[in-house]
This record gives sequence, C-alpha cells and structure tokens, in this order.
Amino acid sequence: MSNVTLGLIKAQLNLEHDLDDGLLRHKLRVAEEWIANHTGKPFVDPIPASFIEAALQLASFWYVNREAATDMRLSAVPFGVLELIAPYRESVTGHVAT
Repeated sequence: MSNVTLGLIKAQLNLEHDLDDGLLRHKLRVAEEWIANHTGKPFVDPIPASFIEAALQLASFWYVNREAATDMRLSAVPFGVLELIAPYRESVTGHVAT
C-alpha cells in the first residue's frame, strides 16, 4: 500500500477518471520503493514533504512516459527529484574501520 494517496497523484496529473487507478497505485509503490532504495531510508511516517513530492513527480513521469526512453525526452528521472531527496541520502565513503 502506498503512503501517497491516489487523490494526490490524480491531482498531480489532473485526472478525473478511474480507469488507471490500479496503474497509478502501482507507479506510486514503485516510486516510493525507488526513493527508499536511493536514500537508504524507509518510506514511513512521518514522511518528509520532499519525499511525497518526489514520489508524485516520479509516478507522474512514469505514468506519462511508459517506455524506457522516447524521442521527446531522454531522462531516467524528472528534473529536481534527486535534489528533493538528496538531504536524506545516506553517504557511504568506502572507508572500513579497523
């Protein structure tokens, strides 16, 4: 179950129909998982507003761009998503304590 509501993603996309609700829920779950994996932090309460915005942007981007790449836009993630979650990303230096 997604922590970001279906209503929020539909508002983000300006959608009023219910035809793609299942797909939207899936995109939100994947976006939340991507953020958790990228930051090393679980997507749990309290959820930072920047995580919610990043999830909305990712899910919306993946909903609109359903292929890996298009001739219109070659981008893995929407502009600004990495900046939204950067403060929460765990740093790994590669140094091993002895």
